[in-house]
Amino acid sequence: MSDLVNHPPHYRVGEIECIEAIEAALGDGFKYYLQGSIIKYIWRYEHKGSPLQDLHKAGWYLERLTDIAAVNEK
Repeated sequence: MSDLVNHPPHYRVGEIECIEAIEAALGDGFKYYLQGSIIKYIWRYEHKGSPLQDLHKAGWYLERLTDIAAVNEK
């Protein structure tokens, strides 16, 4: 079964996930992409077909942002 939150199959081409390409392209601006994605998923979670899935996706982006903040805090 596909993991539609952590590793959606439609976001992978070969060995590269879309999120990795976005991070490489944006560099330090990647954190703003993550913030925007968190807002997007929280904003619409009650208005799409899968509220829990959207909240889990927001959490996934928040975890990535937390990891970046932890590295920068050291």
